[in-house]
Amino acid sequence: MRWLLFSAFLFSFTILSAQNNQLAQQYFRDGEYEKSAELYLALSKERPDNSFYFDRYIASLLQLQRFDDAESALKKQLRKRPEEVALYVKYGQLLEEKFDEAGAKVQYQKAVDELPADQFRITQLANAFIGMTKYEYAIKVYEKGSQLLKKKGLFSYNLGDLYRRKGDKEPMISNYLDAVGNQPKRARQVQTYFQRYLDKDGLQEAQKQLYTRIQEADSKETTYPEMLAWVFIQLKDYKAALRQARALDKRLDENGERVLSIGQLAANSRDYETAIDAYDYIIENKSPSTAIYLDAKREGLLTRRRAITDGYDYTEEDLRILEASYLEFLDEFGTNPASARIAIQLAELEALYLNDLDKAINILSDVVKAPGVNMKTQASAKLALADYYLMQGEVWESTLLYSQVDKKFKEDLLGHEARFRNARLSYFRGDFEWAQSQFDVLKASTSRLIANDALDLSVFILDNLGLDTSSLALQTYADAELLVFQNRFDEAFTTLDELKKSFPGHELEDDIVYLKADIFLKRRRYEEAAAAYQQVINDYPESIRLDNSLWKLAGLYEKQLDDKAKAQELYETLFIDYSGSILAVEARKKYRELRGDAVQ
Repeated sequence: MRWLLFSAFLFSFTILSAQNNQLAQQYFRDGEYEKSAELYLALSKERPDNSFYFDRYIASLLQLQRFDDAESALKKQLRKRPEEVALYVKYGQLLEEKFDEAGAKVQYQKAVDELPADQFRITQLANAFIGMTKYEYAIKVYEKGSQLLKKKGLFSYNLGDLYRRKGDKEPMISNYLDAVGNQPKRARQVQTYFQRYLDKDGLQEAQKQLYTRIQEADSKETTYPEMLAWVFIQLKDYKAALRQARALDKRLDENGERVLSIGQLAANSRDYETAIDAYDYIIENKSPSTAIYLDAKREGLLTRRRAITDGYDYTEEDLRILEASYLEFLDEFGTNPASARIAIQLAELEALYLNDLDKAINILSDVVKAPGVNMKTQASAKLALADYYLMQGEVWESTLLYSQVDKKFKEDLLGHEARFRNARLSYFRGDFEWAQSQFDVLKASTSRLIANDALDLSVFILDNLGLDTSSLALQTYADAELLVFQNRFDEAFTTLDELKKSFPGHELEDDIVYLKADIFLKRRRYEEAAAAYQQVINDYPESIRLDNSLWKLAGLYEKQLDDKAKAQELYETLFIDYSGSILAVEARKKYRELRGDAVQ
């Protein structure tokens, strides 16, 4: 019976204590400090081991400016519990409230001086200083705490966090790296902080410190080399990152994934030389039977192609070397489901760069017939094959293939693309009304690119179809566009000149200038292309070609004409003045990239 009575009493006491705690918190939040002080004093007497209640009692007294009561309570508590050095911080806070700065500093320093070799008390005291944003004192606490506990680096992460808050980059980096050395699992968290708070100079400081640590560390240790590779990636120094990745791959006998990742990052940043080195390393060091070997082969070919064709900066010899690499790949792996996309790329090289349409058509015919090829890959091959037939003038073969893809993938983007190309073919042939009806339907495509192109052509036909009863001017322009599509540039120039001569002052004048600019660009006559795009911008401010002209002119200045400032200016004009354009979002990304922002 006595046990039951005691249990009932204890339960009732616990319930009452919890209720008083909630009520005290409510009073404190509501600013009723007289009531909260009374309740927290009672709670602190009931639970003298719970420092929170006493802290809130003192906080309530300070809010009431009952400084004498607070000082008396603190002195009494310090006599009873001298090991609670965080009380000195409260005492210092009280003295600051009384404008006794010197006395407050004495108390803060006393807290540090009286610090016991107790991890809980060390953390408690540091948190008390942090709560008052007194980071220098918190740093002293953690540094002394490490010495007292004789555990170097125990509080490195906490110190890194404090130096980060203070904005002291060098010790912040040093302590965070110490923390990673002690607990490698913290590496990702530290990388997040570095990415968020370090600029280029800060990352270079991290690089310098990591070099020193790697030289001093055990040769088997990989944490710091991995961190260094990450820093190089942030600095976009992919060549240095690749050196680290290759060394780690060899040391850990990895499968090459780390190296492949660096290659992909480098390729995406147009550092093609480093990307190719990464893929070649995998090809030379990994077994041909592994999946990553095939990935490296594929990515290597694609990157070599981009290195040659990106920006139209290549020679005939470059193209032949690339062609040989593609043929070597297909000789090794054959034309099959795994290599089908490579074959499609080779066909594009033959058709659009080496002007060998027959070879391109033969390659794609093999892809279309190959058993087991993914249906969408096969459809992509058919679309490319249809384009090359059209370049040869085989209109019926071309429209048949477009229609096959349209029928099989009616609700898919591939079907929309096929329908668009078929409608464009009708436009080339002069069937403007039917073509426009198809473009009007495609304006609702889920692909913004197809929808935008369809809208442009629909508006273009509508604007020009009624200008003369014969629609001869529009047909002549369509003929010129087809000639450009077929890479018959001299004939296209002649056709455009005849159009301008036959129809002086026609609404198509801006389109003529724009198409000539595209021809100059394809022929790598960059200065003339830039002048023509600029003419569209200057002379035809209402032209539907204006946003495209801005985009292409900005690209020319960025890549070929080496004037990044001018490119940045043009991208800014595009996304500000023509925000409704499909190109506006990409222009904003380019602008931020050129400005040096981190673009996701």
